[in-house]
Amino acid sequence: MKTIFNALTAMFIAGVLAAAPATAQSPTPEIKFDSVANALQLPAGLYLGEVAGVATNSKGDIFVYTRTGHPTVTIGTMRPFAHGGSRLFQFDRTGKFMKEVGKDTYAFMAAAQARVDPEDNLWVVDEMSNTVMKFDPQGRVAMLLGRKAESEFVPARAVTNDGAGQPTDLFNRPTDVAWDAAGNIFVADGAGNARIAKCDKDGKFLKSWGKRGTAPGEFANVLSIAVDAQGNVYAGDGGNKRIQVFDNNGTFKTAFSSVGNPQAICMTKGTSPVLYVSNSNPWNDIDVAGEIYKMRLDGTIISKFGRAGKLLKEFGTVNSIDCRIENTLYVGELGNLRMQKLVLH
Repeated sequence: MKTIFNALTAMFIAGVLAAAPATAQSPTPEIKFDSVANALQLPAGLYLGEVAGVATNSKGDIFVYTRTGHPTVTIGTMRPFAHGGSRLFQFDRTGKFMKEVGKDTYAFMAAAQARVDPEDNLWVVDEMSNTVMKFDPQGRVAMLLGRKAESEFVPARAVTNDGAGQPTDLFNRPTDVAWDAAGNIFVADGAGNARIAKCDKDGKFLKSWGKRGTAPGEFANVLSIAVDAQGNVYAGDGGNKRIQVFDNNGTFKTAFSSVGNPQAICMTKGTSPVLYVSNSNPWNDIDVAGEIYKMRLDGTIISKFGRAGKLLKEFGTVNSIDCRIENTLYVGELGNLRMQKLVLH
């Protein structure tokens, strides 16, 4: 009897071991990478605050949109405006400081994002002035979308209870901007509202979609956005821990739910584009890993790298990724008050 029991036990264990490899999931491969020390050379007395936006142009110049923390508005005897001002700096490809762009621009209140379009125009998204501003390659203002509120207490637009916002080109705390091949402009109106607005290349409002919720096509927020060569729109819905994909007119196509909090998204160019997606650790959530994923446009995760922390090669609330060169990334961090230049191996 004992012999039969031992034989049955051995068969059971063998069966479990044989089945284990078929059910176990392979861990996501880790990319080896380095962070370039002293990637930016700031002049004496100039410091970065929260780095909300980082972008590069075709020359390799680096643009950093940073929240300085200095109040910009005082209303009578009231306290200074709660949100500090922001500044936009330009560095050359070696990290040497070149100049400040748009100094004292009235709409620079709370930096949200910086992007460079295919014509080397620089776009900055400001969350508290409710604006998206376009600078030409010479640094001159070329377009303004949205409108700044007249005062701290008079919003530029009303907010609906469901976060959809009115179907206009007025925003409530916009967070990101992207373009399709025809030059149409897509604005993530995603912190005060929870929608995506589409304008034509001249800034004329065309349509918007989305509202607050958890269903397909709804958002908890929209903090990042990208558009592929076919015009599909990828929206980081961080509060719902997913990326939603829409066609060019806002029809829901699919969602990727394996990336945590996708606060920053960047899409490479070329014949085989990939997405870099930061699982950014929010200020109130120390348990988020903080890694950056590399993934195909079908949602397949290829690899990942990094973790939350304060050292080089660690990340503190990544809000912006520039991936003009697929294996050389520029990463802007809110929590660590810095930009890192990463070289992937």
